[in-house]
Amino acid sequence: MKRLLAGLACVATLASGCGLATAGGYVPDAELAGPLEDVEGLDGASIAIGSKNFSESILLGKIALILLKAAGAEVTDLTNIPGSASSRQAQLQGEIAAMWEYTGTGWITYLGHEKPIKDEREQYEAVAEEDLEQNSLVWLPPAPMNNTYGFAVTQAGKEKYGIEKLSQIGEVPVRERTFCVESEFANRPDGLEGMLRTYGVPRGKADGVPGDNIQLYQTGAVYDALASGECTFGEVFTTDGRIVSLDLEVLADDKQYFPNYNVSLVVRDEVLEEHPQVEELVAPVTEELTNEVLLRLNARIDVEGLEPADVAEEWLREEGFIS
Repeated sequence: MKRLLAGLACVATLASGCGLATAGGYVPDAELAGPLEDVEGLDGASIAIGSKNFSESILLGKIALILLKAAGAEVTDLTNIPGSASSRQAQLQGEIAAMWEYTGTGWITYLGHEKPIKDEREQYEAVAEEDLEQNSLVWLPPAPMNNTYGFAVTQAGKEKYGIEKLSQIGEVPVRERTFCVESEFANRPDGLEGMLRTYGVPRGKADGVPGDNIQLYQTGAVYDALASGECTFGEVFTTDGRIVSLDLEVLADDKQYFPNYNVSLVVRDEVLEEHPQVEELVAPVTEELTNEVLLRLNARIDVEGLEPADVAEEWLREEGFIS
């Protein structure tokens, strides 16, 4: 816990060179209810929660913050950290006690494995075992939701090409075989190049996907580019609310190329040892985090423009976890 407090002091003095920048915002007040009503023992606990700087991660961070605060903990909101590398380093250094993380990210990006494990449960168990052993981080049981990468087409594109799965990409004429992707995805080991190779349309090949067919966009801009016809295929996250609002069709990953990205609350081991109630607090909430739930909640943020904290609070109240 001393390392955690030292990390919080580091966060409070960013100008001294600690390097963690965040804009967390507020945490609503609430009381625990329903299956969480009898959770006790967190009064006076000091717990910092972090997240990355995209809507779903911030939303999940707010859910954890609201629950912990309602249970009596003194919470520090360090959500909205720019980038995976910064947030991961902050947790490794003890600046944050817990944050939601994705099994695929942990296995490939953080632990350095090249090949994902196709079975969801086996992937979770492998990353949980290795991260605990190497970094003293505990991965609590994962949610059903799987926010993995995918590729989508518009309804017009689906009708024009008769396409429903990624193995049909090769049936689209080469000059119309165009892709809108984020720059990170274009270069990461589990990204575009491996996907195209797996589905028989290698990048840079005249009969595959020529380099000029690939357009790079900033995070989030892919959806509008796809919807407006800038490309035939757009990289998406499978729980992004804009899939619903823009009426996009996610193509089936019929060769199971993309890793599993089930989300789990990852807690520093010494924090969980001192406050085991954290697991009891988040377990029933985690079980309700399905793809359908996250699609709806993410849409409220990205499409309707609501604040993640408000969306988190409203959902927790609807589900009877707080009052």
